[in-house]
Amino acid sequence: MSYDFKSTKEGLAKAHDWLQRELATVRTGRAATALLDQIHIESYGVKSPLSHVASIGIDDPKTVRVTPWDKAHLGAIESAISAANLGVSAVADGGSVRVSFPDVTADRRIMLVKLVREKLEEAKVTLRGEREKAWSEIQKHEKEGALSEDEKFRAKDELQKLIDEAQKQFVLLADKKQLEIEN
Repeated sequence: MSYDFKSTKEGLAKAHDWLQRELATVRTGRAATALLDQIHIESYGVKSPLSHVASIGIDDPKTVRVTPWDKAHLGAIESAISAANLGVSAVADGGSVRVSFPDVTADRRIMLVKLVREKLEEAKVTLRGEREKAWSEIQKHEKEGALSEDEKFRAKDELQKLIDEAQKQFVLLADKKQLEIEN
């Protein structure tokens, strides 16, 4: 019997998704709708994500337009974006809110690259945790007699291949974001 890596693969996928979400919130000076994903507004007595009460689209490389489905939410959307302190300016413009992304300074770019590297390191820590958890389970199965020693070492090699591949994907995501920031 060989070891089932299903839970390990799920953990790696969750870490990958987390890193993608975190990197999407790092502002690069270009308009990105993902930056507004964390904003919630009061809608009919319930806190709702912005995407549930408005359409969000990119006007140009520096501007995102948020058009509420109910015009009564216009003020709440504008104030929620401003209160989120995202480093963008929100202005009501007719029946929508125009969100402008300012240029990023050289110092801010350096800080953003550091932030990307910190997020990458957090994801790598998660990978190491997943590897340790899986390796402990493999050793436990071997002690219980469910795996032979050869199968244990084959599983260890396969585990390391999974970790290496995930780490390579994480580095690619971070490098891509770093290029976005630097250009």
